[in-house]
Amino acid sequence: MDPDTHFVIGTHPQHGYVAAFNSSIPTHLADWFLTRVGFESVPGEPGLYRLTEPEYDGPRRARQAAQALSTQNYAVHVDADVAHAPASPPRSPRPSGVAEHRSRIAQAAAGRSPQLSAAPTTPSPATRPIPPKPTYAPTVHLTASAAGRSR
Repeated sequence: MDPDTHFVIGTHPQHGYVAAFNSSIPTHLADWFLTRVGFESVPGEPGLYRLTEPEYDGPRRARQAAQALSTQNYAVHVDADVAHAPASPPRSPRPSGVAEHRSRIAQAAAGRSPQLSAAPTTPSPATRPIPPKPTYAPTVHLTASAAGRSR
């Protein structure tokens, strides 16, 4: 590896799209950058990282990882087989459950809320019914005492 190059991205016969880093970069920093751009470490191969899910548009993702690393002012070498690889054919979307989840939300939004149901016809047992207001004015007869108030 050229000492001025920080990262190299290429292909490997067994691991597909891989990345490696120069020894001038601390291992924890290189690991952090490479995992953020879509690579994972290869078990048993220290310093070698492979692209996660390379069957899903691997060449484009490898080039995009190289571009992301170079925007961080790292020198990145991309092998010719990655740089000039044809674009992958369009893939069918992976089932993630998002469409089904959104469909359930839309169905729930279109339905009537159980909170907006009609009020119950019978009074709840904790309340007392209010008697109706009489239609007539009651007459009260008070008798006055001769002595007045008692003390």
